[in-house]
Amino acid sequence: MTDLLAALCLVLVLEGLLLFAAPAAWKQAAERLMQMDARALRQIGGLMMIAGLVALQFVR
Repeated sequence: MTDLLAALCLVLVLEGLLLFAAPAAWKQAAERLMQMDARALRQIGGLMMIAGLVALQFVR
């Protein structure tokens, strides 16, 4: 359970870092995401989950 909480904390740190370092680029990316259809976003999300699980297997 502590590993899960540590991972979630790292997600917050990375998200905060992007917002802190490049807010304009983050806004532009969010605007582009708003223009994409839901199916494309689901596909990207699925690929990101698979990539994260594969990377986790290599790290562990």
